[in-house]
Amino acid sequence: MEFFLKVLLAVTSVLLIVAVLLHKGRGGGLSSLFGGGTQSSLAGSSVAEKNLDRITLGLGLVWIICIIGVGLLLKL
Repeated sequence: MEFFLKVLLAVTSVLLIVAVLLHKGRGGGLSSLFGGGTQSSLAGSSVAEKNLDRITLGLGLVWIICIIGVGLLLKL
């Protein structure tokens, strides 16, 4: 069980990094430094962006559950 959680944690970590990097910059951060902030704030939210938000949220929840599970198993 512990091995499965560690593998799932590693996979979700990589997928979460990729999902976060796929998001458009929404201003105020480093993306606006290179001129991407004004363009992304004027554009509306598309279906693909909403789906990417949902996927990122789901991956984040799975990642948190894996962290808690591994922590509980290591405590025993």
